Amino acid sequence: MPPTRITLTSVGYLHQPTDADGYPTPPTADRIEDVRERLCDPAVARDIVDLHGRDPRVQAVVIATPGASKFFDNLTAHALLPAGPRRIAVGCAGGKHRGFGY
Repeated sequence: MPPTRITLTSVGYLHQPTDADGYPTPPTADRIEDVRERLCDPAVARDIVDLHGRDPRVQAVVIATPGASKFFDNLTAHALLPAGPRRIAVGCAGGKHRGFGY
């Protein structure tokens, strides 16, 4: 059986596109995770604010959030279920740090 392909998308709620009426349009995803209240915001640390979510220093701050490992473990387990989501959007304010962007 081929491996399960899962697509992660970074969402910045402050930069989300809007429809013709000005309402934010949700990302195309089977599951959307809003992590603004769940994971520490690395943007508050001046020495890493210009870095992105793929930088190990940013990742260390996010992973150090109490409950972060359990959150990622649960998300991974759910995604690997036979009927689990194949497209997951992870959103934070800017979409750059906690949303793993850039």
